[in-house]
Amino acid sequence: MEVNFNGNKKTLYQSVLADEFPDEMGRFGPFGGRYIPETLVPAFTALEAGVKQYLNDPKFIQEWQGELNNWVGRPTALTFAPRLSASWGAEVWLKREDLAHTGAHKINNAIGQALLAKKLGAKQVIAETGAGQHGVASAAACARVGLPCRVFMGAVDIQRQAPNVDRMRQLGAEVCAVESGDKTLRAAIDEAMRDWVSDPGDIYYIIGSAVGPHPYPYLVREFQSVIGREARKQMLEQANDLPDAVFACVGGGSNAIGLFYPLVNDEGIKLIGVEAGGQGSGLGKNAATLATGVPGVLQGAYTMVLQDSDGQVQETQSVSAGLDYSGVGPEHALLQYIGRVRYESATDEEALEALSELCMTEGILTALETAHAFAAAKKWALKHPGKRILIGNSGRGDKDMATLSKHIRGL
Repeated sequence: MEVNFNGNKKTLYQSVLADEFPDEMGRFGPFGGRYIPETLVPAFTALEAGVKQYLNDPKFIQEWQGELNNWVGRPTALTFAPRLSASWGAEVWLKREDLAHTGAHKINNAIGQALLAKKLGAKQVIAETGAGQHGVASAAACARVGLPCRVFMGAVDIQRQAPNVDRMRQLGAEVCAVESGDKTLRAAIDEAMRDWVSDPGDIYYIIGSAVGPHPYPYLVREFQSVIGREARKQMLEQANDLPDAVFACVGGGSNAIGLFYPLVNDEGIKLIGVEAGGQGSGLGKNAATLATGVPGVLQGAYTMVLQDSDGQVQETQSVSAGLDYSGVGPEHALLQYIGRVRYESATDEEALEALSELCMTEGILTALETAHAFAAAKKWALKHPGKRILIGNSGRGDKDMATLSKHIRGL
């Protein structure tokens, strides 16, 4: 990986353990930063000031935690998977974000940012979505705090995630189909950014993953870290020890950074992120950004990007709409760069097989995104018998029934 940075990896590793990132420039070592049009500078200046103020305000944190407990349904369960454990020869535990209100981890961040938008005096909220879970979460959170919500979603994703589109509309959000670009998540983010530029004073943009210009990667990480904090405490209480390995799927990377961040200092734990291997290793056949991407600027941050030799961002392919993204959060890029987290990929076929196995053995219909983590975890477990594994079950698979039914008919 060629990275535009002169820093020592060992020094960076120690800085990560010391919790020194992002720095004052919004960088995670060589990655991150803020690359934005001049018209958005005032909005980002106000947002950064608001983040510094309210994320350090005990009253705000108490209000957010109250919503998590009384509305979202936290803490979510830690579930032992006995039949999966017997099959894999490992001790398998699941962190059940699928049990959170609206069906995925996205709500942790959405309600946090909706509360922040209200504090900052926003008159309207916009959001983007791929699989639809962040769109649903944003619509629900905006209804909760009393702000109108407009969600941008690629036309391809609207077709394959129709149930979530209906849910967003039922929750009062306006859903805007994006027909430009690849018509998936990247195009939806581009369109949301353009809409924000049109009225940065009154619009608040809830970014759904740990991507984009500073302070969004930091902000999303802070709201999603509740996952890892809970999981660490629950593992000690229920399993009497920490896991040997932790797995999470990675698209933009919000659920993974939320699970990994509180465990980074536990150096005995292997942290493994799993990207979408799609249909193969060639450019355009997958969404495995960290495995096959190169450094570049995408949607406001310097990170790893799926782009060709001319710097043109490439379209992606994945059976899961939520992983179908050409970039990744800058903190994940750093964690790979220093070697603290290993990133792998699982193909469409492997994810579908893993989803089916989980349904049949544990009675849990997980999301297609999450199934990628299960596929990689199984491979690791079979090579490391007797180990304790924690898998971030980031969302439920109700939204994927049309895709799953199509696959079953194909078989």
